[in-house]
Amino acid sequence: MNENPNFYSVIIGTELLNGRRSDSHFKTVNDQLVSRGWEHKANFVIKDDPQLLHDIFVLIKTDSRSVMFSFGGIGSTPDDFTREVASAAFTGSGLVRHKEAETIIIDRIGQRAFPHPIKMADLPVGSKLVHNPFNKMPGFQLDDKYFFVPGFPEMAHPMIVNILDEFYPENNVRYSCNFIAECSETMLIDIMNNIPDSLNLSCLPSFENNTFKSEIYLSNENQATLQKWCAFFKDELEKMGVFWKEIC
Repeated sequence: MNENPNFYSVIIGTELLNGRRSDSHFKTVNDQLVSRGWEHKANFVIKDDPQLLHDIFVLIKTDSRSVMFSFGGIGSTPDDFTREVASAAFTGSGLVRHKEAETIIIDRIGQRAFPHPIKMADLPVGSKLVHNPFNKMPGFQLDDKYFFVPGFPEMAHPMIVNILDEFYPENNVRYSCNFIAECSETMLIDIMNNIPDSLNLSCLPSFENNTFKSEIYLSNENQATLQKWCAFFKDELEKMGVFWKEIC
């Protein structure tokens, strides 16, 4: 388990991009992460394109702190290529028959497993199974950090909750401050350049009632450090004559 993980979601489905279906995976994962004190590093929604999927998997693999949730493409139809792509990207080898997965599939659907559904038991080398509480047909994972679940929300979402409960139940407490500065974000650049990289900083500009406003958010695991730099930011605003107010 990564102690300081970067979370990625990869949501596969041309139907999401052409409007035939609406995605619900991102919100579910994001809500789960935020409620546990984590946050996404990135989210990808892509069409059914094996090369594109491979490139994204390789990109995520280059991040040594990556934890990934991949949705869809682990079935046995011709457009289900996630297992093969994951095997190439993460293990550099072909698929092998996973005996436990084979047993589960046969126990679940009997002879209807042949000739096609049984292919779902062909997994990357070193795969561990991810339990599917909906219908028992398993997902799989690699290295306790790359998790592959079905595209069906009814199956995938309970699986994601179980994964997070087991591997990433909660993060260390992060302290934050959040306030509005009544000025454009351009006026704040010099202040923001002084904030250490160890703090999470964001600035969200808006224009309301002919007035520029910038919402400032700072967070850090160390409360004293956070308080120091929040005070610094506000002091600098006051020196500039910029009005600010806390967000409750």
